Amino acid sequence: MVNKILFFATVDYHFKAFHLPVMEWFKQQGWEVHVAAKGELDLPFVDNKFNLPIERSPFRLINVKAYRELKALIKQQDYSIIHCHTPMGGVIARLAAQGARRHGTKVIYTAHGFHFCRGASLLNWALYYPIEKRLSQITDCLITINEEDYSLAVSKRFKAQRIEHVHGVGVNTLKYKPLPKIEKWRLRQELDFRTDDFLMFYAAEFNKNKNHQLLIHALAAIKEQVPHARLLLAGQGPLLEPCRELAAQLGVAEMVQFLGYRTDIAELLPMCDVAVASSLREGLPVNIMEAMACGLPIVAVQNRGHSELVSDGENGFIIAPSDTALFAERLKQLSGSIELRKRMGMRSLQFVQKYGLAQVKQELGGIYMSFMLGEPNESQSQYRRAYI
Repeated sequence: MVNKILFFATVDYHFKAFHLPVMEWFKQQGWEVHVAAKGELDLPFVDNKFNLPIERSPFRLINVKAYRELKALIKQQDYSIIHCHTPMGGVIARLAAQGARRHGTKVIYTAHGFHFCRGASLLNWALYYPIEKRLSQITDCLITINEEDYSLAVSKRFKAQRIEHVHGVGVNTLKYKPLPKIEKWRLRQELDFRTDDFLMFYAAEFNKNKNHQLLIHALAAIKEQVPHARLLLAGQGPLLEPCRELAAQLGVAEMVQFLGYRTDIAELLPMCDVAVASSLREGLPVNIMEAMACGLPIVAVQNRGHSELVSDGENGFIIAPSDTALFAERLKQLSGSIELRKRMGMRSLQFVQKYGLAQVKQELGGIYMSFMLGEPNESQSQYRRAYI
C-alpha cells in the first residue's frame, strides 16, 4: 500500500510559494501527495487536492465545517503523515487528526511565527498562547523557524513529542543572486531608472502589519538630501490606495513606484541598492532572505524575524518601530556610501547561506526520514544527511 502525506494550510497559495520542493521530494520517494486548503490552484507534485472552506479568522463559523470535512477526509484516506501550516491550519488539522494519530498517523506542525511573542499584545497572548500550548500535546513534531519561537516553545514546556528548529522555508540562492554592475545598469535603463538612482525595495502585502507608511514617511524625510531616491513597493492589498494618497500628501508620489503583484522579484531585487522592511511582526521573512541572497544591505524594523536575519551594523540596520527619523537617517547614510553598501551586502551573502534551500531541505529531510523510518522520538541532529 502506498504511503500518503497530507499537507494542510489555510490557502493553497501557501504551498505554491513555499513547499513545492518538499512535495517533489515525497513524489520521488514514491509517496502519494495530497493537499487540503482553500483555493483552486493547480499545484505540481500533487496527486489529490481538496478545496476546504477554511478562513484565517478563528471567529468564523465556517471553520467548523472545514474541520468536519477534514476529519472525514483523514478517516477516509489513512495518511501516514499530516504536515500542517498557518495558525488556523495548525489548529484545525491537529484537532481533526486526533483519531488518526491514535492509530499511527504522525502529525507535524510548522509554526511560521507564533502570534504570541516578545512585544506581542496581551490579547494575542491570551488568545493564541493557550491554544498552541494545548495543541502541542497532540503534535508529534513542532517545527519553529526562528530561534525566539524555538526558545519560547522549550521554555514554556510545550508538550509536543519533538520541538525542532529549521532555518525557514529556504531561499533559492541559484535564483536570487547578485548581478554584475553592467547587468544592473542595463536593467535599470530598461525600467527607466538612472544608473545613479538610489533604489529601495520592499515586497509585501499592503496591510496594517506590513506598515508601509513608515517607509513613505522615511522617504519624505530624505527627499531633499537624496533627490534620486526611489522606493519600489511590490504587492497588493487593502491599504494600497491609502499609501498612494499618503505619498501624494507628503510630496513623494514621483519617488514611489507601486509595482503591484509581481512574478519577477528575482530580476528586480538585484538591480536595487537596499532592501527595506517595515513590518511589525514576522516569523522569518522570505523577502528579506531573498534580498540578502542578492547581496543587498537591509534596513528593517525590529522584530524577531528581522532581528534573526539582520545584524545591526553588519549586514544592515535594525530600527525601533517608532523611530522613523533613525530609519530615514540610515537610508541617507547608505545612499551616500557605495563602500558601505558593498560591505554590508557581502555580509548579507555570507549570513544567508544557512537559510538556503539546500540547508533547509537537509534539516526537513532529517525530520521526515525519522518518521518514515519509524523513529519519531530521535533527535533531528542524527538525521542531517541530505535526504531531500
